[in-house]
Amino acid sequence: MKRSRWTLIILLSLAIAFTSVFDTVYAAEPEEKNASEEETPEQKAEREAYEMPVQTNEVKKWPKGPSTYGEAGIVMDVGTGAILYAKNIDEHEYPASITKVLTALVALENGQLTDEVTFTHESIAFLQPGDSSIGMKEGDVVSLDEALHATLLASANEAAYAVGESVGRNAGHDYSWFLEQMNARCRELGGENSNFANTNGLHDENHYTCARDMALIGRELFKHPEFFDIVQTLNYTIPATDTCEEHIFQQKHKMLMPDNSNYYEYAIGGKTGYTSDALSTLITMAEKDGIQLVCVVLRTHGSNIYSDTKNLLDYGFNSFKKEEVAGAEKSKDVEEIIEGDEGGYVMLPDGIDFKDLDMKLKADENVRGEAVLTYSYKGYALGSARVKLSKSYIKEHSAKIKAAGTNDKKEKSSKKKSIFAAAVMVAGVLILVFYISRIIKKQRRRRRRRRRR
Repeated sequence: MKRSRWTLIILLSLAIAFTSVFDTVYAAEPEEKNASEEETPEQKAEREAYEMPVQTNEVKKWPKGPSTYGEAGIVMDVGTGAILYAKNIDEHEYPASITKVLTALVALENGQLTDEVTFTHESIAFLQPGDSSIGMKEGDVVSLDEALHATLLASANEAAYAVGESVGRNAGHDYSWFLEQMNARCRELGGENSNFANTNGLHDENHYTCARDMALIGRELFKHPEFFDIVQTLNYTIPATDTCEEHIFQQKHKMLMPDNSNYYEYAIGGKTGYTSDALSTLITMAEKDGIQLVCVVLRTHGSNIYSDTKNLLDYGFNSFKKEEVAGAEKSKDVEEIIEGDEGGYVMLPDGIDFKDLDMKLKADENVRGEAVLTYSYKGYALGSARVKLSKSYIKEHSAKIKAAGTNDKKEKSSKKKSIFAAAVMVAGVLILVFYISRIIKKQRRRRRRRRRR
């Protein structure tokens, strides 16, 4: 009897346990389905941006870079201009307030930090509720240094406008001229997919850029240490004067703030941006172990702007190394590497050897015996070096140049002969026409005389 009871109890326990496991296993599938069905439009956009292809990840043997929640991103080496990471880098995107780094570049190149910046009616009147501002008033006068601090740290839109207007006026022009300089400067740096319609980045359908162009602008700013003095400031005060009241503001780029959880120890500069049309944008400059990088992320979904940037910068620093051309280049055409502005090194991706790179030699037409070597891998430029050419190269190519020069002389002589022959033929035809016309005139005169008789 007792055995029967215990057997019954054991069987009931097993049944209950089996039922519980069955319910757990088969209930999981509908719950996952419901989670998928409940994905919000924002979550969907975030997921789709993360799943977008990274073009450099498709290059054979290239180190795999991280996915990002931004629709476009780039990591560029400052010294060589080498692109280490590329995701839709030429796609048109709205820059929002990272526009202001180009405003700063043009201002630094065309003005002095001690120049006066005056806030006119035009530099204030366009502001809408919610636009980033420090509350400057019409008639306020500050220095260009103070105005750039307001522009780059507080992202003050009226300050960015006043900078463009005042620098343009001080140069004998106006605000429109300053915008022309912004676009011209971008093109000079190699940017081909941008059009800047204002100095502050407030939304305009005709105001757009791309990750590559912004990285080129960021790279150029490394030539201006005063830019980094400004963007590394944590707190700043424009003191009260007879022409302006006191204004206090702080740094907004969280990777530059030591007490912030997003602080990045290698970050040395940058600018934040956001509009509802552009979403989050960010440009960040960083330096580690002698390598300087610019990272740009555009149209970032969710609150991932800093984590994406950190992942990209870590990827750049950890997956590439400087390889000096001197000692690595074994070409018999090269006698020695010349230290100079050409860099003299390549950014070598992990897993790719120097011998795997494609090298092109271009002789300097203005300096005899010198040339520039450029290195690339699968179409991606990785660096260059200026070199002194070997005697064998100069001897071999000097003969070719002389031969080419002889051929050029022959061609020129032949052309001169052809031109002379053509001129003689034309002259002969003209003389023939002249004599024929005289004969015809004489015949007409004779006919007239006969008729008179």
